[in-house]
Amino acid sequence: MVYHHTIFQFCFEGQSPVTQATPLDRRHAETLEARTAYLESGTGAALVLIHGVGLNASVWQPQIDAFDGAYRVIAYDTLGHGASTLPPSSATLWEYVTQLHGLLDSLDIQRAVLLGHSMGALIAILFALEHGQRVQAMIAANPVYRRPQVQLAVSRKRVRELERGGPQATLDEALERWFGDADGLDSPRVEQVAKWIRQADPRGYAWAYRAFAEADPLIDGRLAELEVPALFVTGELDPNSTPAMARALASEAPLGQAMVLDGERHMMTYASAPRFNGVVTEFLNRAVEPSRCTVGRSG
Repeated sequence: MVYHHTIFQFCFEGQSPVTQATPLDRRHAETLEARTAYLESGTGAALVLIHGVGLNASVWQPQIDAFDGAYRVIAYDTLGHGASTLPPSSATLWEYVTQLHGLLDSLDIQRAVLLGHSMGALIAILFALEHGQRVQAMIAANPVYRRPQVQLAVSRKRVRELERGGPQATLDEALERWFGDADGLDSPRVEQVAKWIRQADPRGYAWAYRAFAEADPLIDGRLAELEVPALFVTGELDPNSTPAMARALASEAPLGQAMVLDGERHMMTYASAPRFNGVVTEFLNRAVEPSRCTVGRSG
């Protein structure tokens, strides 16, 4: 398996070297907008993986292993995460969509399947709304939609805590919310996620979380414009990316469908990768030409 970096040269304020979160070798892609680090494995139709706030491309290793036999799998570090460039402190979801557009252009990918988790799901949705001709199909894992005011207030409170105390300030609460008691907070999977979060750039984490907290108006009411096959999938026990949100998104998207995985929480893409990968495989075998999508491994 080959890992690469793509660098996009962004001219954003406050840039400084970003500590690489994992020992994996990354390539870089460069555009006028940003420097983006990414991992790549396999050949065929492009499958692009977009992680959530505080993590990095390495969280997708189970999906890379599962799908690189049928796809050209690309997992990248979003702005301010891993080895990618910091965004502006005032970044919104648009900057992250622009980064994805630049990455596809740099790698000469005309159309891709997008798989995003949490904030990555919102990036995938907004990208598909704006650049539907570049998207073959989309999977939004654990997305939020039309969050109630009390939930938005909690998200904005987390932004302030991250700005004051860095990743450690919200770590314990995040791990409990993401994993619950299923793994135990000292399990290897939980410890690995905790390690990634502790290594996250404090500014990149806080600025991304602010963009995530304020993203709802960019998507709300627009799902009727989504013209690609779309799967909205979440966990039964996810307290923030709720089953009702996934169902609402699917009901408004012309080619949308919802799936709720019983007993799962927010980090199901990582904690229950074989089960999640099976759901993705089933969806893609229906939504994309079968000759490109039959996957024999489930991670």
